[in-house]
Amino acid sequence: MHRGNLNDLLAFLAVGQERSFTKAAAKLGVSQSALSHTIRGLEERLGLRLLTRTTRSVSPTEAGERLLHTIGPRFDEIETGLEALAELREKPAGTIRITATDYAADTILWPKLAKLLRQYPDIKVEIVIDYGLTDIVAERFDAGVRSGEQVAKDMIAVRIGPDMRSAVVGAPSYFNTRPEPQRPQELIAHNCINLRLPTRGGLYAWEFEKDGRELKVHVEGQLVFNGTFQMLNAALAGFGLAYVPEDVAQPHLAKGRLKRVLEDWCPPYSGYHLYYPSRRQSTPAFALLVEALRYRARVSPRTPDPTRIRR
Repeated sequence: MHRGNLNDLLAFLAVGQERSFTKAAAKLGVSQSALSHTIRGLEERLGLRLLTRTTRSVSPTEAGERLLHTIGPRFDEIETGLEALAELREKPAGTIRITATDYAADTILWPKLAKLLRQYPDIKVEIVIDYGLTDIVAERFDAGVRSGEQVAKDMIAVRIGPDMRSAVVGAPSYFNTRPEPQRPQELIAHNCINLRLPTRGGLYAWEFEKDGRELKVHVEGQLVFNGTFQMLNAALAGFGLAYVPEDVAQPHLAKGRLKRVLEDWCPPYSGYHLYYPSRRQSTPAFALLVEALRYRARVSPRTPDPTRIRR
């Protein structure tokens, strides 16, 4: 059947159900004359009179009544099916792709996502580990996780973790034969464990700051990794100094397995943020994920707000 015929049938159904051209025209958002013209055209094509018109009322003929009983339930089924699709759209479901570092995935994402995914089994999450500053739009990611300073200004950023600090650490056995560096520049004489940044195609320069002075040091050593925990393991084994997140090293520092240096050169910096394009259409699943990851700090009256992004 031609698609125009479907529109004509819908017009006839409205008139037949309302028993009024005036009400049917208002329901369909058309003029009475246009609606009357549509019905006449349908009757001419079918070769049957479908409606009996008087100055006060409109009623279906026998043919019209039969047509109403035939098409009415069919269109009701179609409408019900469309409503079911709308419900599916509102249901928290679908796959969400996120790019993050291994450290962020292990310490921030996974603990919170594990709770969310148990509650909503129809939500699927794919996490891709990457230390490069991936273009999440070009690579078709729904969101990325980076520290506040690394998030582009045209993105929406939601804080998902507290402020962080980095730590330069090494095993006690490493310092048995080497002096502890007192300034970042002295790292050049040490065996340092490097981090490869795939997007930039080079090695990460260790970043330091003290008294408003910022330094970046390009270190050298025997080992290069592209993951935090591999660098930490190498440092624990005595292969050199590693530059890692403070809380990853803390348990080993507490037990004497690692020793920290240059602590006064490692101030806090903005914690992890979930970021995504401002034009992204938020689905129920994505909205739930954002709320599940959102960082909510416990702030006492005497404690500065740790959610403030430090620049």
